[in-house]
Amino acid sequence: MSNAILEKAALWKKGHLYEDFFVGQTFQHHWGRTISESDNMLFSTLTLSFVPLYFNRAYAMQQGHPDIVLNPQLIFNVALGLSVEDCSEIGGPFLGVYDLRYHRPAYPGVTLIASSTTVEARISGNNPAVGIVTWETEGRDENGDLLVSFRRSNQVRRREGASQ
Repeated sequence: MSNAILEKAALWKKGHLYEDFFVGQTFQHHWGRTISESDNMLFSTLTLSFVPLYFNRAYAMQQGHPDIVLNPQLIFNVALGLSVEDCSEIGGPFLGVYDLRYHRPAYPGVTLIASSTTVEARISGNNPAVGIVTWETEGRDENGDLLVSFRRSNQVRRREGASQ
């Protein structure tokens, strides 16, 4: 790459530090993601989720579904992935998921749209250079129907470390 191009390049700020979060803050995560039948087949195979509902259309229809059911773990992972840019892209240890709930089945072709609300933000008792932030994330389909919800927490670096 030429020096002229590098000189014109600007750093794009990514992620948020602890001080950027406040309780009640809501993020509407960008774009959403349409989940295809092939996404579901590949995910279910790679994770050894050999549940017939996820890859056998005739079986799913015999169970009363209109089509193959999307693997709920795939729905969760897509919603979590959509939230990363706004909530945890800057890094910091992932502390876990809590209260994971699947609200209804979803089928190939659904477009998942996610949002997250900051529900807790506190300074770490063990390491005052970081905060612990918890978000409640919801994944909805294009009609606004709730598919998945969960809470998750991350350690997030503080802007000034422990000096604040």
